[in-house]
Amino acid sequence: MRSFLSLLLLFIFTGIIAQTPESDIAKTFMRQGDYSNAILVLKKAHEQNPGDLATAKDLALCYYFQNDNTNGIAVLKTFLDAPAGDDQCYQITCNMLLAADKKKDAEKLYKKGLKKFPKSGPLYNDLGELLWVKQDYSAIKLWEQGIQQDPSYPKNYYNAARYYYLSPEKVWGLIYGEIFVNLEPNTQRSSEIKDIMLESYKKLFIDSRLQDIKTKNEFAKAYLVTMQQQADIAAQGIQTESLVMIRTRFILNWSETYAAKFPFRLFDFHKQLLQEGLFEAYNHWLFTSTSNLPAYQNWINMHLTEYNNFDRIQKGRIFRLPVGQYYNN
Repeated sequence: MRSFLSLLLLFIFTGIIAQTPESDIAKTFMRQGDYSNAILVLKKAHEQNPGDLATAKDLALCYYFQNDNTNGIAVLKTFLDAPAGDDQCYQITCNMLLAADKKKDAEKLYKKGLKKFPKSGPLYNDLGELLWVKQDYSAIKLWEQGIQQDPSYPKNYYNAARYYYLSPEKVWGLIYGEIFVNLEPNTQRSSEIKDIMLESYKKLFIDSRLQDIKTKNEFAKAYLVTMQQQADIAAQGIQTESLVMIRTRFILNWSETYAAKFPFRLFDFHKQLLQEGLFEAYNHWLFTSTSNLPAYQNWINMHLTEYNNFDRIQKGRIFRLPVGQYYNN
């Protein structure tokens, strides 16, 4: 699974594995792709200290890379019910079960892991992906739970945005897509979602009276009513320039009417960028950078100071969402 492969890279290249002489040696071997030598080092360390979770996870990952899922699962088995275990133990073990074509066992273990770690975004995401592969569309319920319980974990937003893009849903695909791009700004997935967002805005305004779209969700209703007020701009066509105007007016109207009722980190960020004169740069990064790269490069050349100021903020910030701003009930 893609999310698990990302986890593996995170372990190896950002130094999450335990900082001991043995782990440093093992990490060097892992970076070199020499998993056999990494296993030799980590196996000895694990035998000397079998209760060390970090070493056990590193060893299991190396076994996974060697397609030795039986030994990898055995390493983590004792941690699954132990107080020292964490949600990553379940995630790693489940992915090894999937690699061993034991889908039913993996599904059971994911569910067990979520009972123990009900706020684990990665477990909700991975179980949702497993259900999606089975064409079980209740996967969206898991991704929604992951968003609610672990709002700064990105991959539930990614999967939910793609799901809603293919559905009649008019709001949540756009909301979740933009949150994802801010949580994970520089990946192939973020480029995919940027393209989806541009098409989603076009689909949104095809309906002439957005506020008449039936929805019981108060946040979505407020979003559609506010967006309807920008329909005259959308009638000229949807491209970055019109979206800058649409989204600027949307935030100004939302701030006056709904911000107190629905505090929302994403819209607060929009307002901040407007106040700093960087909202146009943000929208070009969001839409033009993938839909028309030559036009984006031309815009940068014409607005170099604005681009540099936005780029500085973009590289220096960490976008996070607080718990409690979940409105898709």
